[in-house]
Amino acid sequence: MAFEDFYRLSAHAVITDANGSVLLVKATYGSFAWGLPGGALEPGETIHECVMRECQEELGQEVDVCHLTGVYYHKVVNSHAFIFRCQLSGDEEIRLSAEHSEYRYFPLVELSPVQRRRVEDCLQFEGVVASEKF
Repeated sequence: MAFEDFYRLSAHAVITDANGSVLLVKATYGSFAWGLPGGALEPGETIHECVMRECQEELGQEVDVCHLTGVYYHKVVNSHAFIFRCQLSGDEEIRLSAEHSEYRYFPLVELSPVQRRRVEDCLQFEGVVASEKF
């Protein structure tokens, strides 16, 4: 990879409800897909700072970052995604940004295969960060 090549890094949060369902947000751009809260790192930002900032922006509240559970390469977008286990810090209602139209807690069986793999790795974390290519 050359110095001037473009490469993406992102950080995302796995947040569950009391039933173990996973919080996803629906984008108002691109393919309008459902995804984990999170997004691209900004210059000078750590992966921890990114996931906290993105959750604050997208959900309207702070998260507690528990641990990094996986790093995944996505060939289609030439990107590595860092997946963190997180918890909402407060009991406040989620307030979505303009980037998202809805949020919902999904059972694992309803997630896409790639999303399910990343979330299962997160929820089954035993101290070793997972790494995989998609």
